[in-house]
Amino acid sequence: MKQEVSLEQLKGELEAEEEKSASKAVFKWFFKNIKFLLIPASRLEELTMREREYEKSVSKRKFLKRLKSILTIIGVILVLYVITLAVFGAWISPFTFAEADDVYGVYWTAPSPLHPLGTTYMGRDVYARMIYGARASLTMALPAIGVSLGFGILFGLISGYTGGWLDTIIMRLFDIMLAFPALIFAIVIVSIFGRQLNNIIMAYGILGIPYYSRLIRGNVLQAKELPYIQAAKVAGAKNWRIMFRHILPNTIQPIIISFTLDIGGVILSFAGLAFLGYSDPDLIEWGRDISLARGHILTAPWASLWPGVMIIITVLGFMLLGDGLRDALDPRLKNL
Repeated sequence: MKQEVSLEQLKGELEAEEEKSASKAVFKWFFKNIKFLLIPASRLEELTMREREYEKSVSKRKFLKRLKSILTIIGVILVLYVITLAVFGAWISPFTFAEADDVYGVYWTAPSPLHPLGTTYMGRDVYARMIYGARASLTMALPAIGVSLGFGILFGLISGYTGGWLDTIIMRLFDIMLAFPALIFAIVIVSIFGRQLNNIIMAYGILGIPYYSRLIRGNVLQAKELPYIQAAKVAGAKNWRIMFRHILPNTIQPIIISFTLDIGGVILSFAGLAFLGYSDPDLIEWGRDISLARGHILTAPWASLWPGVMIIITVLGFMLLGDGLRDALDPRLKNL
């Protein structure tokens, strides 16, 4: 009996202590947050942090939801298909690169078990050249846009941030460059320096600098007048730190969208240049195959059809992907 009583007493004491501790916790929280309870504009730091984390998760979910449109998914699938051909072409193609670019005795043969899509000029397999052409297109387009993007961002930041006579000189120089037709400018550069891959990349890399420079300059002109830039100046931040640490991250969004959209346009431009005969003879390019087969559209339509289909797939894929990124990243389209 004594043990039962002692256990009951111990249990009661524990419950009393728990009630006291709970009451103390309530009073402690009340006095600690009395400002939050009585002043409407005050906020709790813990609740503020939770609210921010929730807003971040909601923002991410909305971003992914906007990317889940049917057209964007189709664009991603097409882009992944082209990238797969470019990366794993040697394993996918039934012929090696040397065999796909070799010379054979029978030209323009119809589709057969050995050549599922027929043959083209000099008896080369259309299917193999369709696969290896993806690597050439991406190899030329991505470095060219990378050159345009890098120098365009640099000149655009300097021009928009500094202003004055330097801004005028840079922009007028780029206006002169934009006045020339892009295809003719590329033909001139390739004709002077040769049809090697590096020269073609250099030509289109230079052509894209004025566009990206003007695009980011307009955003820099708006961003440099915002309060956080003025605060950085007051804090003693140097001009280069302000440009690349504060302005660039907040103005890069339209550049990302434009970069994705322009890949398809550059690939199309490369195909047009190759169609005119200004391509690297060591590469397998879709535009060059179309040019060689244009005189046999009626007798061997497969020779020009499949390279054209690959150009359409590649350009369409990057265009749809760019549209999806624009819809997801552009704040003006978030409510549409």
